[in-house]
Amino acid sequence: MENSTTLPMTHTGTEHKANGLKNIYGQTLNEFKKRQLGYSTIAIIGQSCLGSAAAMVLLMGEMDMILKMTLLFFVTIFCMAFNGAVLAQLKPLTTFNLLILSVVFSTLVIIAHMF
Repeated sequence: MENSTTLPMTHTGTEHKANGLKNIYGQTLNEFKKRQLGYSTIAIIGQSCLGSAAAMVLLMGEMDMILKMTLLFFVTIFCMAFNGAVLAQLKPLTTFNLLILSVVFSTLVIIAHMF
């Protein structure tokens, strides 16, 4: 086995991308943990504005009222969950994940109503 000529295994493209996203998530989470008070303050303003824009787009859109109110409910709940997590001073991981959830959901609602 000493003189073996086997090739070393390399990562596939999918694994490499997944590791890249994990690295970005981990680095961003660590930065958020270091300066949680300042980032939470800024994030409340940003995600509340984004949630308000998502609510406005929903209410202006032409869709079934039940679906519209259900989406509005989730936009509101996700924004309030993050705001409550900041006020309750929950763990940084929980607060950060709620921020991501709120921003992603509001952004998807806005993008979905643009087309």
